[in-house]
Amino acid sequence: MSEPEFRTIFEPFRIHSVEPMRSTTRQYRRQALSTAGYNLFQVDAQDVLIDLLTDSGTGAMSRDQWAALQHGDESYAGSPSFYLFRDAVQSLFPFTHVIPTHQGRAAERILFSVIGGPGKIIPNNTHFDTTRANIEFTGATAIDLVIPEASDPQADLPFKGNMDLEALDSLLATRADDVPAVVVTITNNSGGGQPVSLANLRAVRRLCDAYGKPLFIDACRFAENAWFIREREEGQNSRSVTDIVREIASLADGMTMSAKKDPMGNIGGWLALNDDDLAQRCRDLLILTEGFPTYGGLAGRDLEALAQGLSEAVDHTYLHYRIRSTAYVGDALRDAGIPVLSPTGGHAVYIDARAMLPHIDPLAYPGQSLALALYEMGGVRTCEIGTAMFGRQPDGSERPAALDLVRLAIPRRTYTQSHMDYVIEVCRKVAAEASELPGYRITREPATLRHFTAVFEPLPR
Repeated sequence: MSEPEFRTIFEPFRIHSVEPMRSTTRQYRRQALSTAGYNLFQVDAQDVLIDLLTDSGTGAMSRDQWAALQHGDESYAGSPSFYLFRDAVQSLFPFTHVIPTHQGRAAERILFSVIGGPGKIIPNNTHFDTTRANIEFTGATAIDLVIPEASDPQADLPFKGNMDLEALDSLLATRADDVPAVVVTITNNSGGGQPVSLANLRAVRRLCDAYGKPLFIDACRFAENAWFIREREEGQNSRSVTDIVREIASLADGMTMSAKKDPMGNIGGWLALNDDDLAQRCRDLLILTEGFPTYGGLAGRDLEALAQGLSEAVDHTYLHYRIRSTAYVGDALRDAGIPVLSPTGGHAVYIDARAMLPHIDPLAYPGQSLALALYEMGGVRTCEIGTAMFGRQPDGSERPAALDLVRLAIPRRTYTQSHMDYVIEVCRKVAAEASELPGYRITREPATLRHFTAVFEPLPR
Protein backbone atom coordinates (compact mmCIF):
# COMPACT_ATOMS: atom_id res chain seq x y z
CA MET A 1 0.00 0.00 0.00
CA SER A 2 1.48 3.36 -1.05
CA GLU A 3 2.04 6.15 1.44
CA PRO A 4 -0.62 8.91 1.10
CA GLU A 5 0.55 12.35 0.05
CA PHE A 6 -0.76 15.52 1.69
CA ARG A 7 -0.54 19.12 0.51
CA THR A 8 -0.47 20.66 3.99
CA ILE A 9 2.98 21.67 5.21
CA PHE A 10 3.00 21.07 8.93
CA GLU A 11 5.70 22.05 11.38
CA PRO A 12 7.46 18.86 12.58
CA PHE A 13 7.41 20.04 16.20
CA ARG A 14 5.01 21.13 18.91
CA ILE A 15 5.19 24.58 20.49
CA HIS A 16 6.58 24.29 24.03
CA SER A 17 6.79 27.93 25.04
CA VAL A 18 5.54 31.12 23.42
CA GLU A 19 6.74 34.69 22.99
CA PRO A 20 4.18 37.50 22.68
CA MET A 21 4.03 39.56 19.49
CA ARG A 22 3.11 43.24 19.43
CA SER A 23 0.96 44.87 16.76
CA THR A 24 1.29 48.55 15.88
CA THR A 25 -0.49 50.93 13.51
CA ARG A 26 0.73 51.99 10.09
CA GLN A 27 1.07 55.58 11.32
CA TYR A 28 3.19 54.37 14.26
CA ARG A 29 5.44 52.41 11.92
CA ARG A 30 5.80 55.38 9.58
CA GLN A 31 7.07 57.46 12.50
CA ALA A 32 9.35 54.62 13.63
CA LEU A 33 10.98 54.60 10.19
CA SER A 34 11.58 58.33 10.31
CA THR A 35 13.12 58.03 13.78
CA ALA A 36 15.35 55.19 12.55
CA GLY A 37 16.67 57.20 9.60
CA TYR A 38 14.76 54.90 7.22
CA ASN A 39 17.11 52.06 8.12
CA LEU A 40 15.41 48.85 9.24
CA PHE A 41 18.49 47.78 11.20
CA GLN A 42 17.83 50.77 13.44
CA VAL A 43 14.17 49.94 14.15
CA ASP A 44 13.55 48.55 17.66
CA ALA A 45 12.66 44.86 17.59
CA GLN A 46 9.64 45.50 19.83
CA ASP A 47 8.19 47.55 16.96
CA VAL A 48 8.46 44.64 14.50
CA LEU A 49 5.63 42.13 14.08
CA ILE A 50 7.23 39.52 11.76
CA ASP A 51 11.02 39.76 11.72
CA LEU A 52 12.56 38.43 8.51
CA LEU A 53 15.63 40.67 8.66
CA THR A 54 17.90 37.64 9.00
CA ASP A 55 17.88 33.93 9.74
CA SER A 56 21.13 34.37 11.69
CA GLY A 57 20.74 33.60 15.39
CA THR A 58 16.99 34.15 15.24
CA GLY A 59 15.82 30.53 15.18
CA ALA A 60 14.13 28.66 18.01
CA MET A 61 16.27 26.19 19.94
CA SER A 62 14.87 22.75 20.59
CA ARG A 63 13.98 21.12 23.91
CA ASP A 64 17.21 19.13 23.72
CA GLN A 65 19.28 22.25 23.00
CA TRP A 66 17.82 23.99 26.05
CA ALA A 67 18.64 20.90 28.07
CA ALA A 68 22.18 20.95 26.68
CA LEU A 69 22.64 24.46 28.09
CA GLN A 70 22.47 23.00 31.56
CA HIS A 71 25.43 20.74 30.78
CA GLY A 72 27.68 23.66 29.89
CA ASP A 73 31.01 23.74 31.69
CA GLU A 74 32.37 27.26 32.00
CA SER A 75 36.02 26.42 32.70
CA TYR A 76 38.28 28.97 31.04
CA ALA A 77 40.59 26.34 29.53
CA GLY A 78 40.01 22.74 28.53
CA SER A 79 36.25 22.70 29.17
CA PRO A 80 34.60 19.34 28.39
CA SER A 81 31.95 21.35 26.54
CA PHE A 82 34.60 22.29 23.98
CA TYR A 83 35.49 18.68 23.29
CA LEU A 84 31.84 17.76 22.88
CA PHE A 85 31.49 20.66 20.44
CA ARG A 86 34.70 19.75 18.58
CA ASP A 87 33.62 16.14 18.18
CA ALA A 88 30.19 17.20 16.86
CA VAL A 89 31.85 19.45 14.28
CA GLN A 90 34.35 16.80 13.23
CA SER A 91 31.61 14.18 12.86
CA LEU A 92 30.39 16.23 9.88
CA PHE A 93 33.51 18.21 8.94
CA PRO A 94 36.55 16.07 9.82
CA PHE A 95 39.13 18.85 9.70
CA THR A 96 42.16 18.52 11.97
CA HIS A 97 41.73 21.83 13.79
CA VAL A 98 38.44 23.29 15.05
CA ILE A 99 38.69 26.83 16.40
CA PRO A 100 35.50 28.21 18.00
CA THR A 101 34.57 31.86 17.50
CA HIS A 102 31.70 33.98 18.75
CA GLN A 103 30.18 34.11 15.26
CA GLY A 104 31.03 33.63 11.59
CA ARG A 105 32.46 37.06 10.86
CA ALA A 106 35.03 36.52 13.61
CA ALA A 107 36.22 33.38 11.81
CA GLU A 108 36.39 35.38 8.59
CA ARG A 109 38.33 38.19 10.21
CA ILE A 110 40.90 35.78 11.64
CA LEU A 111 41.35 33.78 8.44
CA PHE A 112 41.60 36.73 6.08
CA SER A 113 43.85 38.68 8.43
CA VAL A 114 46.31 35.80 8.10
CA ILE A 115 46.02 34.98 4.38
CA GLY A 116 44.91 38.36 2.99
CA GLY A 117 46.69 41.67 2.58
CA PRO A 118 47.41 44.29 -0.08
CA GLY A 119 47.70 42.85 -3.58
CA LYS A 120 45.93 39.60 -2.69
CA ILE A 121 42.85 38.42 -4.57
CA ILE A 122 40.27 36.11 -3.00
CA PRO A 123 37.68 34.66 -5.40
CA ASN A 124 34.30 33.33 -4.31
CA ASN A 125 31.11 32.35 -6.09
CA THR A 126 29.60 35.39 -4.33
CA HIS A 127 30.98 37.04 -1.22
CA PHE A 128 28.44 38.11 1.38
CA ASP A 129 28.69 41.51 3.05
CA THR A 130 30.83 40.65 6.09
CA THR A 131 33.06 38.32 4.08
CA ARG A 132 33.77 41.02 1.53
CA ALA A 133 34.32 43.63 4.23
CA ASN A 134 36.78 41.46 6.16
CA ILE A 135 38.74 40.74 2.98
CA GLU A 136 38.83 44.36 1.88
CA PHE A 137 39.78 45.51 5.39
CA THR A 138 43.11 43.68 4.94
CA GLY A 139 43.74 45.48 1.65
CA ALA A 140 42.92 42.41 -0.45
CA THR A 141 40.39 42.32 -3.30
CA ALA A 142 37.23 40.20 -3.16
CA ILE A 143 36.07 38.92 -6.55
CA ASP A 144 32.73 37.27 -7.33
CA LEU A 145 32.85 34.49 -9.92
CA VAL A 146 29.34 33.04 -9.88
CA ILE A 147 27.97 31.49 -13.09
CA PRO A 148 26.63 34.10 -15.57
CA GLU A 149 23.09 32.70 -15.36
CA ALA A 150 22.89 33.85 -11.75
CA SER A 151 22.50 37.44 -12.96
CA ASP A 152 19.07 36.57 -14.40
CA PRO A 153 16.57 36.50 -11.51
CA GLN A 154 14.14 34.42 -13.55
CA ALA A 155 16.61 31.76 -14.72
CA ASP A 156 15.33 28.56 -13.11
CA LEU A 157 18.41 26.41 -12.60
CA PRO A 158 18.91 23.71 -9.96
CA PHE A 159 22.37 24.97 -8.91
CA LYS A 160 22.37 28.67 -9.57
CA GLY A 161 25.01 29.27 -6.89
CA ASN A 162 27.76 27.43 -8.78
CA MET A 163 31.22 28.88 -9.31
CA ASP A 164 32.04 29.96 -12.87
CA LEU A 165 34.79 27.43 -13.59
CA GLU A 166 36.09 29.13 -16.72
CA ALA A 167 36.38 32.46 -14.93
CA LEU A 168 38.15 30.84 -11.99
CA ASP A 169 40.56 29.02 -14.31
CA SER A 170 41.29 32.27 -16.14
CA LEU A 171 41.95 34.13 -12.89
CA LEU A 172 44.27 31.44 -11.57
CA ALA A 173 46.08 31.17 -14.90
CA THR A 174 46.94 34.88 -14.85
CA ARG A 175 47.06 35.82 -11.15
CA ALA A 176 47.74 32.59 -9.24
CA ASP A 177 50.56 34.13 -7.22
CA ASP A 178 48.12 36.71 -5.85
CA VAL A 179 45.43 34.20 -4.84
CA PRO A 180 46.04 32.78 -1.34
CA ALA A 181 42.85 30.69 -1.37
CA VAL A 182 39.59 30.06 -3.19
CA VAL A 183 36.29 30.31 -1.29
CA VAL A 184 32.89 28.81 -2.12
CA THR A 185 29.78 29.91 -0.21
CA ILE A 186 27.08 27.27 0.36
CA THR A 187 24.33 28.18 -0.10
CA ASN A 188 25.06 31.33 -2.07
CA ASN A 189 23.38 33.94 0.13
CA SER A 190 23.96 37.09 -1.92
CA GLY A 191 22.83 35.22 -5.02
CA GLY A 192 19.44 34.29 -3.60
CA GLY A 193 20.22 31.41 -1.25
CA GLN A 194 21.07 29.24 -4.24
CA PRO A 195 22.88 25.91 -3.81
CA VAL A 196 26.18 24.70 -5.22
CA SER A 197 26.36 21.23 -6.76
CA LEU A 198 28.77 18.50 -5.77
CA ALA A 199 29.93 18.34 -9.38
CA ASN A 200 30.83 22.03 -9.26
CA LEU A 201 32.66 21.66 -5.95
CA ARG A 202 34.63 18.73 -7.32
CA ALA A 203 35.60 20.78 -10.36
CA VAL A 204 36.68 23.72 -8.17
CA ARG A 205 38.78 21.28 -6.13
CA ARG A 206 40.50 20.05 -9.31
CA LEU A 207 41.32 23.62 -10.33
CA CYS A 208 42.68 24.38 -6.86
CA ASP A 209 44.85 21.27 -7.05
CA ALA A 210 46.11 22.21 -10.50
CA TYR A 211 47.26 25.62 -9.28
CA GLY A 212 48.27 24.56 -5.77
CA LYS A 213 45.62 26.63 -3.96
CA PRO A 214 43.66 25.74 -0.81
CA LEU A 215 39.87 25.67 -0.98
CA PHE A 216 37.73 27.03 1.85
CA ILE A 217 33.99 26.60 2.28
CA ASP A 218 31.80 29.32 3.78
CA ALA A 219 29.42 26.70 5.13
CA CYS A 220 26.83 28.44 7.30
CA ARG A 221 23.92 26.89 5.36
CA PHE A 222 25.61 23.58 4.60
CA ALA A 223 22.65 21.36 5.52
CA GLU A 224 20.26 23.22 3.23
CA ASN A 225 22.81 23.01 0.42
CA ALA A 226 23.24 19.26 1.01
CA TRP A 227 19.46 18.77 0.92
CA PHE A 228 19.28 20.52 -2.46
CA ILE A 229 22.09 18.24 -3.70
CA ARG A 230 20.15 15.20 -2.50
CA GLU A 231 16.94 16.39 -4.15
CA ARG A 232 18.30 17.85 -7.40
CA GLU A 233 21.63 16.33 -8.37
CA GLU A 234 21.75 13.16 -10.41
CA GLY A 235 22.83 10.10 -8.45
CA GLN A 236 22.50 11.73 -5.00
CA ASN A 237 18.91 10.93 -4.00
CA SER A 238 19.72 7.73 -2.12
CA ARG A 239 22.41 9.36 0.05
CA SER A 240 21.93 10.81 3.50
CA VAL A 241 22.50 14.51 4.09
CA THR A 242 25.21 13.59 6.60
CA ASP A 243 27.08 11.61 3.95
CA ILE A 244 26.83 14.46 1.43
CA VAL A 245 28.10 16.97 4.00
CA ARG A 246 31.12 14.80 4.71
CA GLU A 247 31.94 14.65 1.02
CA ILE A 248 31.67 18.43 0.80
CA ALA A 249 34.12 18.70 3.69
CA SER A 250 36.49 16.21 2.03
CA LEU A 251 36.78 18.52 -0.97
CA ALA A 252 37.96 21.48 1.13
CA ASP A 253 41.05 22.43 3.12
CA GLY A 254 39.05 24.37 5.67
CA MET A 255 35.87 26.25 6.42
CA THR A 256 34.44 29.33 8.07
CA MET A 257 31.13 28.94 9.83
CA SER A 258 28.39 31.00 11.34
CA ALA A 259 26.67 28.52 13.62
CA LYS A 260 23.75 30.94 13.95
CA LYS A 261 22.24 29.52 10.76
CA ASP A 262 21.94 25.79 10.09
CA PRO A 263 23.22 24.60 13.51
CA MET A 264 20.38 26.65 15.02
CA GLY A 265 22.38 28.48 17.64
CA ASN A 266 21.63 31.96 18.87
CA ILE A 267 25.36 32.71 18.83
CA GLY A 268 28.54 30.99 17.74
CA GLY A 269 30.75 29.96 14.86
CA TRP A 270 34.05 28.35 14.07
CA LEU A 271 37.07 28.19 11.80
CA ALA A 272 38.20 24.69 10.85
CA LEU A 273 41.26 23.73 8.81
CA ASN A 274 43.91 21.08 8.23
CA ASP A 275 47.12 23.09 7.88
CA ASP A 276 49.01 23.02 11.19
CA ASP A 277 50.96 26.24 10.63
CA LEU A 278 47.93 28.19 9.45
CA ALA A 279 45.93 26.89 12.41
CA GLN A 280 48.59 28.10 14.85
CA ARG A 281 48.65 31.57 13.32
CA CYS A 282 44.87 31.73 13.48
CA ARG A 283 44.81 30.60 17.10
CA ASP A 284 47.29 33.34 17.97
CA LEU A 285 44.84 35.92 16.59
CA LEU A 286 41.93 34.18 18.30
CA ILE A 287 43.57 34.57 21.70
CA LEU A 288 44.21 38.24 20.99
CA THR A 289 40.57 39.16 20.37
CA GLU A 290 38.20 36.23 20.98
CA GLY A 291 39.48 34.22 23.91
CA PHE A 292 41.24 30.98 24.76
CA PRO A 293 41.14 28.35 21.95
CA THR A 294 38.80 26.05 23.88
CA TYR A 295 36.05 28.63 24.17
CA GLY A 296 36.76 31.27 21.51
CA GLY A 297 34.34 33.88 22.81
CA LEU A 298 31.56 31.40 23.61
CA ALA A 299 30.19 30.17 26.91
CA GLY A 300 30.39 26.45 27.51
CA ARG A 301 26.59 26.27 27.41
CA ASP A 302 26.64 27.75 23.90
CA LEU A 303 29.13 25.11 22.76
CA GLU A 304 26.87 22.36 24.10
CA ALA A 305 23.76 23.80 22.43
CA LEU A 306 25.60 24.00 19.09
CA ALA A 307 26.76 20.40 19.38
CA GLN A 308 23.13 19.32 19.75
CA GLY A 309 21.97 21.67 17.01
CA LEU A 310 24.38 20.12 14.51
CA SER A 311 22.68 16.75 14.86
CA GLU A 312 19.25 18.35 14.40
CA ALA A 313 20.35 20.35 11.34
CA VAL A 314 20.89 17.25 9.21
CA ASP A 315 17.60 15.55 10.14
CA HIS A 316 15.69 14.75 6.96
CA THR A 317 12.24 15.43 8.40
CA TYR A 318 13.31 18.88 9.53
CA LEU A 319 15.05 19.72 6.23
CA HIS A 320 12.06 18.62 4.15
CA TYR A 321 9.85 20.95 6.19
CA ARG A 322 12.40 23.76 6.10
CA ILE A 323 12.87 23.82 2.33
CA ARG A 324 9.23 23.17 1.51
CA SER A 325 7.92 25.89 3.85
CA THR A 326 10.27 28.45 2.31
CA ALA A 327 9.14 27.42 -1.17
CA TYR A 328 5.53 27.87 -0.02
CA VAL A 329 6.14 31.60 0.41
CA GLY A 330 8.00 31.90 -2.88
CA ASP A 331 5.28 30.06 -4.78
CA ALA A 332 2.54 32.23 -3.30
CA LEU A 333 4.32 35.48 -4.16
CA ARG A 334 5.01 34.23 -7.68
CA ASP A 335 1.35 33.31 -8.11
CA ALA A 336 0.44 36.85 -7.02
CA GLY A 337 2.55 38.29 -9.85
CA ILE A 338 5.33 39.51 -7.57
CA PRO A 339 8.76 39.08 -9.23
CA VAL A 340 10.65 36.58 -7.10
CA LEU A 341 14.13 35.23 -7.74
CA SER A 342 13.85 31.69 -9.12
CA PRO A 343 14.15 29.07 -7.91
CA THR A 344 13.31 29.77 -4.29
CA GLY A 345 16.37 29.46 -2.06
CA GLY A 346 16.75 27.44 1.09
CA HIS A 347 16.63 30.01 3.86
CA ALA A 348 14.87 32.95 2.23
CA VAL A 349 12.66 34.29 -0.51
CA TYR A 350 14.16 37.11 -2.56
CA ILE A 351 11.89 39.68 -4.23
CA ASP A 352 13.35 41.34 -7.34
CA ALA A 353 12.91 44.96 -6.28
CA ARG A 354 14.42 46.33 -9.49
CA ALA A 355 11.74 44.55 -11.53
CA MET A 356 8.96 45.44 -9.10
CA LEU A 357 9.93 49.14 -8.90
CA PRO A 358 11.19 49.98 -12.41
CA HIS A 359 10.49 53.69 -11.83
CA ILE A 360 13.27 53.84 -9.20
CA ASP A 361 16.85 54.08 -10.45
CA PRO A 362 19.19 51.48 -8.93
CA LEU A 363 21.24 54.30 -7.38
CA ALA A 364 18.06 55.42 -5.61
CA TYR A 365 17.91 52.02 -3.88
CA PRO A 366 14.72 50.27 -5.00
CA GLY A 367 15.45 47.40 -2.61
CA GLN A 368 15.58 49.79 0.33
CA SER A 369 12.32 51.38 -0.81
CA LEU A 370 10.53 48.05 -1.02
CA ALA A 371 11.86 46.82 2.33
CA LEU A 372 10.71 50.01 4.03
CA ALA A 373 7.27 49.71 2.42
CA LEU A 374 6.83 46.15 3.70
CA TYR A 375 7.55 47.33 7.23
CA GLU A 376 5.27 50.35 7.00
CA MET A 377 2.43 48.30 5.51
CA GLY A 378 2.42 45.38 7.94
CA GLY A 379 5.30 45.49 10.39
CA VAL A 380 7.31 42.92 8.39
CA ARG A 381 11.03 43.62 8.63
CA THR A 382 13.17 42.36 5.73
CA CYS A 383 16.65 43.10 4.38
CA GLU A 384 17.85 44.88 1.24
CA ILE A 385 20.43 42.86 -0.68
CA GLY A 386 21.40 45.24 -3.45
CA THR A 387 22.91 48.59 -4.19
CA ALA A 388 22.58 49.95 -0.66
CA MET A 389 24.52 46.94 0.61
CA PHE A 390 26.99 46.42 -2.23
CA GLY A 391 26.97 49.56 -4.39
CA ARG A 392 29.85 51.43 -2.82
CA GLN A 393 33.22 50.41 -4.25
CA PRO A 394 36.56 50.22 -2.41
CA ASP A 395 37.66 53.49 -4.09
CA GLY A 396 34.60 55.29 -2.71
CA SER A 397 32.68 55.42 -5.99
CA GLU A 398 29.23 53.89 -6.35
CA ARG A 399 27.66 51.71 -9.02
CA PRO A 400 24.52 49.58 -9.15
CA ALA A 401 24.81 46.12 -7.67
CA ALA A 402 24.27 43.14 -9.96
CA LEU A 403 20.78 42.73 -8.51
CA ASP A 404 18.50 44.75 -6.24
CA LEU A 405 16.76 42.22 -4.05
CA VAL A 406 14.75 42.21 -0.85
CA ARG A 407 15.44 39.13 1.27
CA LEU A 408 12.71 37.59 3.37
CA ALA A 409 14.96 35.46 5.59
CA ILE A 410 12.87 32.93 7.48
CA PRO A 411 14.12 32.06 10.99
CA ARG A 412 14.27 28.33 11.73
CA ARG A 413 11.37 26.82 13.68
CA THR A 414 10.11 30.26 14.70
CA TYR A 415 7.04 31.15 12.64
CA THR A 416 4.03 29.07 11.60
CA GLN A 417 2.25 28.86 8.27
CA SER A 418 -0.31 31.46 9.39
CA HIS A 419 2.52 33.91 10.02
CA MET A 420 3.77 33.28 6.49
CA ASP A 421 0.25 33.73 5.08
CA TYR A 422 0.21 37.14 6.75
CA VAL A 423 3.59 38.00 5.18
CA ILE A 424 2.26 37.00 1.77
CA GLU A 425 -0.76 39.24 2.29
CA VAL A 426 1.45 42.20 3.25
CA CYS A 427 3.57 41.68 0.12
CA ARG A 428 0.46 41.67 -2.07
CA LYS A 429 -0.80 44.92 -0.56
CA VAL A 430 2.58 46.60 -1.12
CA ALA A 431 2.67 45.33 -4.70
CA ALA A 432 -0.66 47.08 -5.33
CA GLU A 433 0.96 50.39 -4.33
CA ALA A 434 4.40 49.74 -5.87
CA SER A 435 4.23 52.54 -8.44
CA GLU A 436 3.81 55.10 -5.65
CA LEU A 437 6.95 54.16 -3.70
CA PRO A 438 9.78 56.72 -3.62
CA GLY A 439 13.50 56.27 -4.09
CA TYR A 440 15.96 57.10 -1.31
CA ARG A 441 19.32 58.73 -0.85
CA ILE A 442 21.94 58.27 1.83
CA THR A 443 22.62 61.31 3.98
CA ARG A 444 25.20 59.72 6.30
CA GLU A 445 27.15 56.47 6.09
CA PRO A 446 30.09 54.72 7.79
CA ALA A 447 33.27 53.70 6.01
CA THR A 448 32.42 49.97 5.94
CA LEU A 449 29.26 47.85 5.98
CA ARG A 450 27.22 50.99 5.53
CA HIS A 451 23.82 49.30 5.30
CA PHE A 452 23.85 48.53 9.03
CA THR A 453 23.96 52.14 10.22
CA ALA A 454 23.51 54.46 7.20
CA VAL A 455 20.88 57.19 7.41
CA PHE A 456 18.47 57.49 4.46
CA GLU A 457 15.83 59.94 3.42
CA PRO A 458 13.10 59.65 0.77
CA LEU A 459 13.52 61.43 -2.51
CA PRO A 460 10.74 63.68 -3.87
CA ARG A 461 8.22 61.57 -5.76
